[in-house]
Amino acid sequence: MASPVTWERRGRVSVITVNNPPVNALAQPVREGMLRCFNESMADPAVEAIVLTGGGRTFMAGADINEFGKPMREPGLGKVIDGYESSEKPTIAAVHGTPLGGGLEVALGCQARVAHPKTRLGLPEVKLGLLPGAGGTQRLPRLVGVERALEMITSGDPIPAPLALELGLVDEIAEGDHVAAAIAYAERVLDGQATAGATRARDEKVQGVDEAIFDKAKEKLARVARGREGPLRCVEAVRGSVTLPFDEGITNERRLFVECHDSEESPALIHAFFSERAANKIDDVPKTTPTRPIKSAAVIGAGTMGGGIAMNFANVGIPVRIMDTDQASLERGLGVVRSNYQRAVDRGRMPQAALDARMELIQGVSDIDALAETDIVIEAVFEDMPVKQKVFTALDKVMREGAILASNTSTLDIDAIAATTRRPEEVIGTHFFSPANVMRLLEIVRGSKTSAEVIASAMALARTIRKVGVLVGNCDGFVGNRMFHEYIRQAQFLVERGALPEQVDRAAYAFGWAMGPLAVSDLAGNDVGWYIRKRHIAEGLYKGGGYTGAVADALCEQGRYGQKVGKGWYLYEEGSRRGSPDPEVEEIILRVSREQKVNRRTFDDEEVLARLHGALVNEGSRILEEGFAQRASDIDVIYVNGYGYPAWRGGPMYHAERQGLGSIASSIAEFRKDEPALWPESPLLERLAREGGSFKDAN
Repeated sequence: MASPVTWERRGRVSVITVNNPPVNALAQPVREGMLRCFNESMADPAVEAIVLTGGGRTFMAGADINEFGKPMREPGLGKVIDGYESSEKPTIAAVHGTPLGGGLEVALGCQARVAHPKTRLGLPEVKLGLLPGAGGTQRLPRLVGVERALEMITSGDPIPAPLALELGLVDEIAEGDHVAAAIAYAERVLDGQATAGATRARDEKVQGVDEAIFDKAKEKLARVARGREGPLRCVEAVRGSVTLPFDEGITNERRLFVECHDSEESPALIHAFFSERAANKIDDVPKTTPTRPIKSAAVIGAGTMGGGIAMNFANVGIPVRIMDTDQASLERGLGVVRSNYQRAVDRGRMPQAALDARMELIQGVSDIDALAETDIVIEAVFEDMPVKQKVFTALDKVMREGAILASNTSTLDIDAIAATTRRPEEVIGTHFFSPANVMRLLEIVRGSKTSAEVIASAMALARTIRKVGVLVGNCDGFVGNRMFHEYIRQAQFLVERGALPEQVDRAAYAFGWAMGPLAVSDLAGNDVGWYIRKRHIAEGLYKGGGYTGAVADALCEQGRYGQKVGKGWYLYEEGSRRGSPDPEVEEIILRVSREQKVNRRTFDDEEVLARLHGALVNEGSRILEEGFAQRASDIDVIYVNGYGYPAWRGGPMYHAERQGLGSIASSIAEFRKDEPALWPESPLLERLAREGGSFKDAN
């Protein structure tokens, strides 16, 4: 079998090339080949310098994902890097594409770096709960300084080549062919016209550093990476570049890497990473299914959601029309879109030219006929079935053949919407999450007649507009909101039976949720939940009992709709999103509890969490069993990317397995005694608990 690494001599320079498609991952054969080619180049007396590069679309992009969780086979990456760094012959990395993780660590170990102008360089290990484990925490500070190294390593975000040059991470940006430029750089080094040297020996940027910088970094991470240990270990590893000799810093880095690897956080984040990849695989929609090109789009409804959806298309260069029959609403909606972009400009995240270009792609129209030739139209009107059906009846008359008709409904029956058209196979749900221009999740809802081609096209569109698409089945609330309904019901039950809102939310927040359930209700608008509860009552959902909305209804009856009116479960000062407990809410809770003849009791935080989490897992198990989610990991992707569930806990279904399904099922059985209607049985969960099985067995 041919080696994925080869070398050739070009004059005085050996060019070593890695070819391990698609991203030149640093698998064992690659490491072995890099070391072999290096040794052969060192042994060739005609070779005076070495250029290391990658074939295809990138230099090297880190570890081989197939080796995750397995013992490292020799040679280790550190050994390979040490060879290139300590070489008596100058070693130059010719980088392009996205040298990330171990790939960037290889480049750091070379004695100089020449980059293609569009290269993006980074160390993203922290996003998997790890830290750079092949010297990155020791070499990067020596090139870019401690402050920038901390920022890059604890965020995991890449930087562009021009900034890398400015910081000292690369030595030159190529004007043409980056490999030819690296060879020319090597020639200049040999002629004494350019410099190259071991990164480990460059101590000037790690000397005289005020160690308070590390404490400040940890203080910041306590806020932005709340609950996580990996970023804090990254800080300690970088601290070693300042306080320890290089070799001891490497030993310290290795120790901290092992701690990260052996933590609960890293496997959970790795699960979340692989789950996103798995969500793209659909059992009955082959990879070969053709997709429809989306070169133009339309959105019906110029509200906050409609404007946010439109921004996703403009952000990737797709022209989009926002349609609203009310001219004032249309102008207001376009103004909100512009102000969203303007905030990004004001914060330095976007140049003014980009704002202008994106706004040129967004056109407001008031006539539905103006949408006729677009490739996809997404309805984003009020969450009311007759209203949506009226829109789709009109779309069916005007849209061209082959256009995709999508609804942004968050709960309603896609088949009932599709039935108003003569082309139900073209109708699909695209449930964006608010704010739609920020949240990564896109729940894609298949109707009973939605074609495989439309499903494949919607999944491809999600990737195009940089969303995480997850295919779900058509049931009330689909997957995310159906489960969240049970989660909210438990929060309401706890409040009716003895807890106060701040205790429920505090327990959820301490677990790692971005917000507690009742704070989320205030953010979304308590009137939204009120409307849905009324619909559920009309549909007979609570005939068997289990209604927990009495307190929430009482709040809405008094106009406490949440943040938008300054009061809901909490009280909000004008202009503030941070709520504070309101004695009036406690009075309402106590009054409703009396009216419901409830004997209030105390709940400790452990039971609060067990009930909230149990509600999610119980309903998730039922959804899985009923076939509305293809796999348990899809549910985890939905909750991590759409509901503020802590990624470092993997997702609700993953976390349940870490806790033990037997323990979860036993707790639910106890809770069912209090209120059976709140805890419908999940035969799947009970069977897996009894047999010691896993949700993977049910996929």
